This record gives sequence, structure tokens and C-alpha cells, in this order.
Amino acid sequence: MLNRIQVLVIGRHEEIIRTVLNLINNTPDWEAVGALADEAAIELFQQRRFDLVLIGRGVEPEGEAKLRAIFTFQSPLIRIVQYFGGGTPRMFEEIRNALETEEEKKNNRLK
Repeated sequence: MLNRIQVLVIGRHEEIIRTVLNLINNTPDWEAVGALADEAAIELFQQRRFDLVLIGRGVEPEGEAKLRAIFTFQSPLIRIVQYFGGGTPRMFEEIRNALETEEEKKNNRLK
């Protein structure tokens, strides 16, 4: 079985989080869990290995700064993406861009 990309989704609106989780979990090779509160997100991050954290627009700047500090302290290479909306294709593009390796980014720029 292939390793799936693990995504932690953090937001403040349950319905939006549920929609984002459904979209990500219906994508082959991706798996997501969500948190509505900072404490729940921190607990999930400590319990599991994530490849990417997706932070929604409802998260306050202070909360986001705290989460970024904790996550990058625990996992310096974690990719953190702010998502402010713009539809499903935009969200998928932002996730894929964050997951690209530096080598892939370099190769894509040369195309």
C-alpha cells in the first residue's frame, strides 16, 4: 500500500471544514483530518505525522502564529498553507504546490 499524503485542516466553521475534508479525502493518495480549535489541532499534530497543514481563513492571526510556531518547532520541514477560498481547483493547486519538492519546482520553472 502506498503512503498517503497526510493533511491537517484547521478552521473555525464546521461546515466548511467538513466540505474541505470530503474534497481532500476523495482525492487519491490524500487523507485529511480536521480541527476547529487550536488545542485540538495541536493534539492531532502531536499524535500523528502530517505532510501538510492547511489553515483556513477563519483562524485568527494570533492563533495562526501560535500554531505555526508549535508545528515548525516540532517538525521544522512541515509545509503550512493558508487557504482563503477561491474554489476547489485553487485549493488543490495550493496543496500540490506546497507538496512539490524543490527539485520539482526547479524543473517546472524550466518548462
